[in-house]
Amino acid sequence: MLQVYLVRHGETLWNAARRIQGQSDSALTEKGEQQAHQVGERVKHLGITHVISSDLGRTKRTAEIIADACGCHVQLDPRLRELNMGVLEQRPLDSLTEEEESWRKTLVDGTENGRIPNGESMTEMATRMHDALNACLKLPAGSRPLIVSHGMALGVLVSTLLGLPAHAERRLRLRNCSLSRVDHQQSAWLAEGWVVETAGDVSHLAEPALDELQR
Repeated sequence: MLQVYLVRHGETLWNAARRIQGQSDSALTEKGEQQAHQVGERVKHLGITHVISSDLGRTKRTAEIIADACGCHVQLDPRLRELNMGVLEQRPLDSLTEEEESWRKTLVDGTENGRIPNGESMTEMATRMHDALNACLKLPAGSRPLIVSHGMALGVLVSTLLGLPAHAERRLRLRNCSLSRVDHQQSAWLAEGWVVETAGDVSHLAEPALDELQR
């Protein structure tokens, strides 16, 4: 059985300011750095052999802190990037017009072909996220990888592993530096392949963490 740990990056300046990040970037806050260290303390005894990260700055920095705790190097994979949010990237949420907010809402309310202009659909993101996860199956026997990615990206990955369509209403909260785990296994009582063991665990964090839309 292959166990893969999933971590959302630490809190960023734009998370705290409620600005849309997408594939634009924002540095970790001091709290975000602390959260990454707390994840490192949580997982450093789990036998992590590979730390694989989105190549965006906020995930890369989170991964570096965790990898240092685990004695690993960071491998970058652009397939693990956040959803491309098109023309709304870098915008404060409270600055959106009614039309712009309707575009954003299509990403979370179950609209089948939802997409922000010049952006990416949830289905497109799910495809690349699954490709990145399945690449872990090619690691040497006995590997235990940890992936560092983003809230919407990890949310669509876990949701689709559970059998939901990529465009399904978003009902899975993955806060900053939350820890999830998926396993690739065979079981008499579960579907063969990837199964979700845990999702969104924040018990290792000293303080409450943000999700994308927290006020």
